[in-house]
Amino acid sequence: MGWLTDESGLEKRGANCVPLTPLSHLARAAAVFPIKEAVVYGSHRVNYAQYHARCSRLASALAGIGVQPGEVVATILPNIPAQAEAHFGVPACGAVLNTINIRLDTDTVAYIFDHGEAKALLVDTAFLGLAEAAINAMQGDGPQIIEVADPQAGYPASGRYPEYEDFLAGGDAGYSWLMPQDEWESLALNYTSGTTGRPKGVVYHHRGAYLMTMGTVISWRMVLHPKFLTIVPLFHCNGWNHTWMMPVLGGTVVCCRDVSAANIYDAIADEGVTHFGGAPIVLNAIVNAPDEVRRAFDHTVEVFTAGAPPAAATLAAIEKLGFNITHVYGLTETYGHVTECIWDDAWEGREQAEIAALKSRQGVAFPMMESITVLDPETMQQVPMDGASQGEIMIRGNSVMKGYLKNPHSTEEAFSGGYFHSGDIAHQDADGYIQITDRAKDIIISGGENVSSVEVEGALMHHPAVSLCAVVAKPDDKWGEVPCAFVELKDGQSVDEAELIAFARQRLAGFKTPKRVVFGELPKTSTGKIQKFQLREAARAV
Repeated sequence: MGWLTDESGLEKRGANCVPLTPLSHLARAAAVFPIKEAVVYGSHRVNYAQYHARCSRLASALAGIGVQPGEVVATILPNIPAQAEAHFGVPACGAVLNTINIRLDTDTVAYIFDHGEAKALLVDTAFLGLAEAAINAMQGDGPQIIEVADPQAGYPASGRYPEYEDFLAGGDAGYSWLMPQDEWESLALNYTSGTTGRPKGVVYHHRGAYLMTMGTVISWRMVLHPKFLTIVPLFHCNGWNHTWMMPVLGGTVVCCRDVSAANIYDAIADEGVTHFGGAPIVLNAIVNAPDEVRRAFDHTVEVFTAGAPPAAATLAAIEKLGFNITHVYGLTETYGHVTECIWDDAWEGREQAEIAALKSRQGVAFPMMESITVLDPETMQQVPMDGASQGEIMIRGNSVMKGYLKNPHSTEEAFSGGYFHSGDIAHQDADGYIQITDRAKDIIISGGENVSSVEVEGALMHHPAVSLCAVVAKPDDKWGEVPCAFVELKDGQSVDEAELIAFARQRLAGFKTPKRVVFGELPKTSTGKIQKFQLREAARAV
């Protein structure tokens, strides 16, 4: 269907079919916007010609230390220029970029190094201790360390490893990038918690990232030369692909190492920031900022927010301050945001509280996606769009991962029935907008970070006094959600809340540690299954 009766001579060739890749965006920007400011971080300011040259030097230097196409280069970096440069420089030498969460514990980072087989590591001086401890905990050889010093943030080079700027100086600014021969080639490797103690490696392809950058431009109604503030960590879904996107528009990436209301207001007022993304905790920080850190600005700042749905009161308050909020939804497996709560003119004139409630929904599919809807996971049939019938959010489109690295069983399970299974339970309203009602896999989203309840439960169960435990999300004004543990103790054993939290903190990253512990018998079904829905209700009251 759709083919001409005679297609002779109409083959694909280099002139009419080029593999899609976000790498092409920076190559074009260096030619079209050479003197336009590309990356800003305090005293570090580079234009697009310089940005491209620095990324080329990085690619050349990585190749020079033996990194081969298809091998993994990891980073443990906050949102600083080296992290933005890695997004282009690492794949430019044919390698696969693995940005690692700076908040993870040593054991998890060691597992990621082992599982991803990283050959080299760019690591901020502040996180050298984490990297070294993780490498020491590995079974095999660890990656080669390139240290990224940040003197202006108080982190001078340790002198123990090659330093990033020296490493770049040894590279060739004229290095010829290794562009993908097939857009299905792997671009990035990201790890997500899932519901087990070990994270799964999510593999991105060039095509998905390219289309993500184009779809975001449309949905965010962007025009040339935006100023984008990096609030979303670039280790989260590669910063929702926004760093790969900015060269499309000749935009400026304004790096933000430490996220605070003061730094956000300063960036808006001093750098003219027009766009950023962030979790609801970021919105709360802006709303609740003291008068002395607030700065005046005369333009509307466009914000994508994702994670636990922002409170209607927060949405109402922040939009009075000059921010327009769009709620989006996605997963690591979907390169970040793939649904958006598009504004509907029919909402004009409604009460502010009603508008805020409407805008807190997960919404409809981005333009680069094919189908995102709510299906019965057993029958794979559409659930009624009545705002009540529940099913699972199912996703189809080009910005869906290739699969889970070295985990074919989980990959097949995730893609069964022709859709990616999100694991999120939701309903759809009559207008087609999706709203999450629960998380089938009990993931807690705390400050934009995914926390596996199973992982937290596993850590608590190591305590000798704990007989049984269950962890659920507790609503929190600051973080959106925090882990709340319900614990049954063994007969004759005792432990208090503070002691158990401290015990968990020794085994988990800080954001995964329970913020409350409630002791008592857990509600169970007749077959012994813990009734978490009852615990979620109880968590709201403690």
